[in-house]
Amino acid sequence: MTTTADSPLTESHLDADRPGADRIDPDLIEAGRRAHDLDRAHVFHSWQAQGPFQPMTIIDAAGSYVWDGEGRKLLDLSSQLVNTNIGHQHPAVVAAIQGQAGKLCTIAPQHVNDARSEAARLIAERTPGDLDHVFFTNGGADANEHAIRMARLHTGRTKVLSAYRSYHGGTQLAVNVTGDPRRFANDYSAEGIVHFMPAYPYRSYFNSTTEAEETQRALAHLEDMITLEGPGNIAALILETVPGTAGIYAPPAGYLAGVRELTAKYGIVFIADEVMAGFGRTGRWFAVEHWDVTPDLITFAKGVNSGYVPLGGVAISETIFETFRDRAYPGGLTYSGHPLACAAAVATITAMEDEGMIANADRLGEDIIGPALREIAQRHPSVGDVRGLGCFWAVELVKDRTTKEPLAGYGGSSPEMNEVIAALKAEGVLPFANFNRIHVVPPLNTPDEDVRFGLAALDRALDVADRYVAA
Repeated sequence: MTTTADSPLTESHLDADRPGADRIDPDLIEAGRRAHDLDRAHVFHSWQAQGPFQPMTIIDAAGSYVWDGEGRKLLDLSSQLVNTNIGHQHPAVVAAIQGQAGKLCTIAPQHVNDARSEAARLIAERTPGDLDHVFFTNGGADANEHAIRMARLHTGRTKVLSAYRSYHGGTQLAVNVTGDPRRFANDYSAEGIVHFMPAYPYRSYFNSTTEAEETQRALAHLEDMITLEGPGNIAALILETVPGTAGIYAPPAGYLAGVRELTAKYGIVFIADEVMAGFGRTGRWFAVEHWDVTPDLITFAKGVNSGYVPLGGVAISETIFETFRDRAYPGGLTYSGHPLACAAAVATITAMEDEGMIANADRLGEDIIGPALREIAQRHPSVGDVRGLGCFWAVELVKDRTTKEPLAGYGGSSPEMNEVIAALKAEGVLPFANFNRIHVVPPLNTPDEDVRFGLAALDRALDVADRYVAA
């Protein structure tokens, strides 16, 4: 069943009995205020200077909406951190977590549990090629850490190639693999990481004027990097299939296939980071399906269970699995394959399948989001580029379309961008913003009229950005 505005799922998500559907109880608002006070007294937040930070309180959520600490309803156009792929409080997933909690809350990872076994089966059925083995982690960063460890042990090499304008996680190795400014303060040049220039047609590092040129030049650059670093030293190449926080710039035609050919040629393990792009976000189970490429390892997290309980993992090819058939893998986690997280994954994947969410994400991108954003770009001189697929789009804002001067500099924000974000919130939309971009990343089952509402709000908010365009 395709999830649209008239689907039963939409009705259950916005059940009138939920506090946020028609009203927010004053007691709920008061509880939210107490939570905010306690947060500021005791909680240390990620990626923030702690003093000036004033976090938004969320007191309720349902479907594609959240309610803030004052009871204001906001369309969650961010899917939080682009992970609530099935929206908030999906009844089937909530029930699965509750049922698993009543049956078996936790068990050590060396033991079999049926939730983990079933989750692994469902994931393996959807991965491309022979990636039929699954190692479970707690999230995307440790999935990437373990994928790199597997590659190093499999090859006996140490170096790792990673693209600039990428994000792979906040733990020590993962943040060093990352190719954006979040690495800078944590980069001690001791992790064996070498960064290369990505294929990024809008801001080409190779002076390309066509997609074909970008592919050819980016691949030539990559092979030069392999040669100069020594192919025999390189264990892995890790690449976000479609970079997420770094800008949602899909690879040009032929690029991923070329990367696959180069890694095979030099015996390098190809790791596709699908932490954000996987599980339907691009309108396919995995984004690599758009380009018919099968990597050696796929890392995942976020959408695998919509973030309801922390879960990530590595999907492993037969060749790499064989390395560890008779050799112990030196790594693990206390909560690997946690029953509550895996039960949530089983319910999430089942709901996605039964309710046609993958096809719906593809339809939303093709029929609603993409066309609307291209029209918006024509009306607003502040829009330098729009790009994406499925429910995974970016609007890049500039002060000058000719020079492509960004509305906020690389690695930071700006008063201008903050005004645009404030305008969106005033319109009843919770956006995802990074540097000079607004990302349009709703849950995959967002009703059509809600998507259109969010796009119309963005259209109006961009009037603010237009005021800063060079005359």
